[in-house]
Amino acid sequence: MKTRGLTSRSRANGVVRATIRNSYSKTCMNTVLKRTTSFHDVVRRSGGLKPALMKCWRLYRREGLSGVSGKLTSLHRQSIDYMEWIRRYDTLTDEARAVIECRIKTFSYKPLISVVMPTYNTRAEWLVEAIESVKKQLYPNWELCIADDASSDSHVRPLLERYAAEDGRIKLVFRKDHGHISAASNSALTLASGEFIAFLDHDDLLAEHALVWVVDALSRRPDAQLMYSDEDKIDTAGRRLEPYFKCEWNEDLLYSHNMICHLGVYRSKLVHELGGLREGFEGAQDYDLALRCIERIDAGQIVHIPRVLYHWRIHPGSTASGGVDKPYALNAGERSINEHLHRRRSSGVVEPLTDLRMYRVRYQLPKSLPLVSLVVPTRNGMSLVRQCVDSILTKTTYANYEIIIVDNGSDDPETLRYFESVQTDSRVRILRDDRPFNYSELVNAACATVSGSVIGLLNNDVEVISPDWLSEMVSHALRPEVGAVGARLWYPNGTVQHAGVLLGIRGVAGHAHRYLKRYQNGYFARASLIQSFCAVTAACLVVRKEVFKKVGGFNEALQVAFNDVDFCLRVREAGYRNIYTPYAELYHHESATRGHEDTPEKHLRFSQESAYMKQLWGHLLVNDPAYSPNLTLEHQDFSLAWPPRLELLPGNRSAQSEPRAV
Repeated sequence: MKTRGLTSRSRANGVVRATIRNSYSKTCMNTVLKRTTSFHDVVRRSGGLKPALMKCWRLYRREGLSGVSGKLTSLHRQSIDYMEWIRRYDTLTDEARAVIECRIKTFSYKPLISVVMPTYNTRAEWLVEAIESVKKQLYPNWELCIADDASSDSHVRPLLERYAAEDGRIKLVFRKDHGHISAASNSALTLASGEFIAFLDHDDLLAEHALVWVVDALSRRPDAQLMYSDEDKIDTAGRRLEPYFKCEWNEDLLYSHNMICHLGVYRSKLVHELGGLREGFEGAQDYDLALRCIERIDAGQIVHIPRVLYHWRIHPGSTASGGVDKPYALNAGERSINEHLHRRRSSGVVEPLTDLRMYRVRYQLPKSLPLVSLVVPTRNGMSLVRQCVDSILTKTTYANYEIIIVDNGSDDPETLRYFESVQTDSRVRILRDDRPFNYSELVNAACATVSGSVIGLLNNDVEVISPDWLSEMVSHALRPEVGAVGARLWYPNGTVQHAGVLLGIRGVAGHAHRYLKRYQNGYFARASLIQSFCAVTAACLVVRKEVFKKVGGFNEALQVAFNDVDFCLRVREAGYRNIYTPYAELYHHESATRGHEDTPEKHLRFSQESAYMKQLWGHLLVNDPAYSPNLTLEHQDFSLAWPPRLELLPGNRSAQSEPRAV
């Protein structure tokens, strides 16, 4: 049947090609053929025709036919890019293997790693590939602990028994009753005698050097309790795609989706103390385990390995294909996060984001709302500042706030008349400050006068979109572990202006997902998820006054550029997390009053402030823990780095100087 299906598809494509040749130019034909190929890519990525069509339908409803066409073209380009990236930077040569084997000999610590794998009616070829991926590990000190969950398919048991007879490192247990993945994994755990446990699904693959990098990480971080790596997916044709290059440990992102996932490696003692995997959380059993683990360990004991060590198989019904056939997994994850938050005595309550198959945590506000002092520096620009203030006054549902308009030498009569009239609202006052423009000085002086226990910084060119924007931001700012909170800002044309700050972009910093369209969610949906960043923009920033004062406010040496980045980095250095929430939304009419950096004087100041930031924060600027060394510093779109900013595999070094393929 499969052969006939492929033949039919080929015949259909032949008809399409013939029609196109007779109807369109060669250029148009190539475009359509690329999109036809791209749709086949989507089918493979999604694990089948049905989930692919569902994805296309959801996209069509949001963005229309042009959105579907653009997505297909983008996926085709990304697929080609990633294949080339693998060839250059993630291909093991014989030279690389020899170097890695020599490196293993230098390890002073060579722990036994137990790879735990439950099986159930696994297709023979996939099961063979999974087992072989363990047997081919360059690091030799492993054991493979397999629990078969009462498979009814007759090929499974003899296949497993044959492998166990061939290699004494492979241990087996055959369950009498089918108990699902948690019970089967726990059965496999009873076989494990290693110091660390790595989880492998029965149809997935480990990279050949996976365990080497785990032990390499342990040589540098011997106190590690939990390690996780980057991952990608592999389709039924064996082609790798959709790499997830993760950031360093990011607790708020974990509450939004399971960023640990694959490859997850845990210290055995920790897993056994927790009683293994919990039954009743099938589909999110590894998510639940990670959440329970982080309750018992320090953040410094969680280690990210920025390499693709796990290949997640896409096939119909798999979670890797998008989880459309596993709604129970989303529900199990919701219960797991809620229980975790309850155990931590957090006010947060999670709700599922059904379309994304991810989550949002809402944090409750206290019954007595703290006063928020909103500080808005401006000079003239009456139409903009009125738009800003009016949108706050008419749309904001948070009840307890004041607005301090910092008038930095306005001389426009219309603006001055507006300032007089707007003060008739008891929530608004004008603070005149005629000093030469220095944003940091203006903000510090104004914040010294505020009455609120929470400070909100707003540019005069922002405009409220979501009525609960301030409620959302304050709910995060009141969390004791949180410092600055940033919002999702939009250009008036409906593209993203700010969704968090990435360090190192074009030298110092840039805004994540800039120019992303309104209905796009970004790199692994990160534009649409609550998470921590090293910095957020002060165009809309909320922070507790005690935190602001603790770090000394804004650095007055930075008059215009990067003062918000520097502030956030000092907040982070003081032990707080800076949070981005996409659920506080405003328009940002960027640089509308002060203008762009378009004069020699402004260029000079900008270059001086850039040099100052590099001198002060240089190491962090090229090692942003909220980003990945495998992603570019040239753009803000999370595209691939050419080359990545980490140790390249032996034999791949010469690829650094090669031009990127188009």
